Amino acid sequence: MDRQKVIFHIDVNSAFLSWEAVHRLKDLGDTVDLREIPSAVGGDRATRHGIILAKSVPAKKYNIQTAEPVADALKKCPELVLVPPDQKIYSRYSHAFMEILREYSPDVEKFSIDEAFVDMTGCQALFGEPVACAHTIKDRIYHELGFTVNIGISDVRLLAKIASDFEKPDRVHTLYRTEIEDKMWPLPVSDLIYVGKASVRLLHSLGIYTIGDLANSDVDIIRAHMKSHGEFIWKLANGQDVSIVETKKRENKGYGNSTTLAFDVTDAETAKQILMSLCETVAARLRADHRKAEVIAVTIRDTDFRNRSHQMVLPSPSNITTELYSMVCLLFDELWDESPIRLLGVRCTKLYEETAARQLNLFDTVDYEKQSRLDKAMDDIRAKYGNDAVKRASFMDQGRKK
Repeated sequence: MDRQKVIFHIDVNSAFLSWEAVHRLKDLGDTVDLREIPSAVGGDRATRHGIILAKSVPAKKYNIQTAEPVADALKKCPELVLVPPDQKIYSRYSHAFMEILREYSPDVEKFSIDEAFVDMTGCQALFGEPVACAHTIKDRIYHELGFTVNIGISDVRLLAKIASDFEKPDRVHTLYRTEIEDKMWPLPVSDLIYVGKASVRLLHSLGIYTIGDLANSDVDIIRAHMKSHGEFIWKLANGQDVSIVETKKRENKGYGNSTTLAFDVTDAETAKQILMSLCETVAARLRADHRKAEVIAVTIRDTDFRNRSHQMVLPSPSNITTELYSMVCLLFDELWDESPIRLLGVRCTKLYEETAARQLNLFDTVDYEKQSRLDKAMDDIRAKYGNDAVKRASFMDQGRKK
């Protein structure tokens, strides 16, 4: 039996929009398919706030971009149909999607809510050759769940992901190591996974414009300019990847969240509003996993793509939002040099079980037990009614100012 490694990467096409469209057609009886008209998920038409999270193919004709402000998208297409995100719908369809994949292999790695890696090595006797099997899975998902997927096939995990990004939607593509010279090397270097805008500019300055240019460059020169990340993308351009499909979730060694901003932030008040939002997300994830963190860090990237980070040890391990936020503000004030901000990030490390005792401080008058109960009550409300069910007053004030 041929034991060549066979890995599928399966990615839902415009997941949030597709799932919303299917929900409206199947569950609500709508007659208009959001995927067939200019539409998008995200933001609020009334306030013109928020960003675009997903868009339909017809919306692309108006050059509407994922992550752009809703106000800008509406200028391009005043008739754009906007729908709010709904995590419950996404979770339901994601679960059904993953359950189908598990019928074809026990080795399924949920990579995100709308994509997965599946190790299909040795499954040919059961399900046929890889391309035929991929079409079977793709068509079954469409007929049973109502949305389309792309499937990339390779003998290397990350090449399978690159293959799934070839022509969309509703396609199957292969990208084995023997095919990279013909299928991958002619592509622009920006198409390579993990190569961002800053890396593209640096590679262009070195005369590297295609993935083939990168693959055939001297790795020592790439490493000298881009350090370990440069060596990593050089290996990927050459089809070198030893990562495996991981069916068991790794234990978190840290919790973090960051956001690339839709506009340059130049004042501390706005930056701290964003940091509060990041702290809420990170703290909620800590509480959901019954963990506390003792070290917290802030990252700032300015418009010149310079990254600066600063961290500190908390007086006691914590997962209380306001406590983490107060330390984050101290770090931000020490770190920021008033350069326009492009990205903000918060990360917690050095984790403990939630039962870890708090170090008592004679001069500390904060009622941490009360704050902890408040956080958990907010978590419960949001889990039941959605993330927008309860908001901090500071966010409401911010909305009125605008």
